Parts: sequence; C-alpha cells; structure tokens
Amino acid sequence: MKLMFKLPPATAINKPLFKKAVFEKFNLRAAERDRFDADISRMVLVARVSSATVPALAKGKEIGGFYVLQVALKRKDYDLKNILMLQKLIPQKMVFAMQYEEQTQFCIFHTRLQKSDWMPTDEAAIHLQGLSLDDVWNNIVATIGGLDAQVEESIEEQIIQREQREKLLRQIESLEKQCRTEKQTHKKYELHQQILKLKEQL
Repeated sequence: MKLMFKLPPATAINKPLFKKAVFEKFNLRAAERDRFDADISRMVLVARVSSATVPALAKGKEIGGFYVLQVALKRKDYDLKNILMLQKLIPQKMVFAMQYEEQTQFCIFHTRLQKSDWMPTDEAAIHLQGLSLDDVWNNIVATIGGLDAQVEESIEEQIIQREQREKLLRQIESLEKQCRTEKQTHKKYELHQQILKLKEQL
C-alpha cells in the first residue's frame, strides 16, 4: 500500500488494524460494534513518526512519537463517537486520516477532538514542522484545528477559548430567536439586554 500524506518513507509501517481484533480485545457491546461497523470499512496504521524514524526530530518532553491511522469510511457523515472510542482504546498519540471515496479529513485529539476540512486525498499532507516531536505535534494540532501555533496563547488555551466563544454564539442565537417571537415588551427588552451582555463577552 502506497504511503500517503507526504510523510518520509522511513515512517511507513502499513499495519492493518482489524475490526474483529478491536471488538474482541476491548469487549465492545453489540451497539458499539454496530455503530462502528456502520461507519468504518477498514483501518491501517500507515506511519509511525518518532526520533527513530525521523532522526532529525528530537524526542519531546511530552511526545515520544505518534501514529497515523488511515480509516476507510462507508459514509462521509460518520459518528465522531467512533473516533473518540478508538482514541480511548488505543493508548497512543494518533492522527486519524478519515477517508471517504477520494476525500480525506484529518482528526486529532488534543484537549478536545480537532477536525480539518475535507480535502482531495492526493492533496492531504501531514507536515513535520519543528525541531522536536512536541513542536511537530503542536503544529499538526494547530493545522488540523485551524489554530495558530505562533501566538502567545498555548494550543490548549486557544482550544478552550474557541469552545467558550462557540458556546456564547449558540446562547446569543437562542436568545435572538426568543427575542423575535416574544410579544411582551418588557420581556423582549430583558432578552435584548442579555444578548448585549453576551456580545460584550465575545
């Protein structure tokens, strides 16, 4: 199987991860098996990035290496619970390459699950930027999650801030909907004041 994602050839491992073995090893319930099987066709560990496979990279304080798991999907609108379950079951740092037909989406778990946009598979690349594996990992998380590895805030802080911002936007949207349908003037005014306060927090 051809190694993808523009990684150095020395990182290639191409080791199939059989669904049956996952089911048996982790004793999954029938509902979990069915959900997993409905989404996922097959899985292959395509690469292992470490200082042994990429000698120019120093071992990080937190990251000693990571795998790239290629996941062939049966449907594009897959259940994220399956990725979170795999992440819990396999105690390794992992970049998930979700593939449906000729498209790929990268996923990575760091504080929260981060997802890239879908892209043509032949354009999908994992860039190893940085001098240590910690740097490389943070840059990959930033790229997949649409974050900025160069700013003062850490990747973790950016993820939490974005989550809080998204929560505020959902609250504002809900209050604006209530405000539009509210008939009583004083209640409409109260809702409007709540919206303004939330917008200030943004």
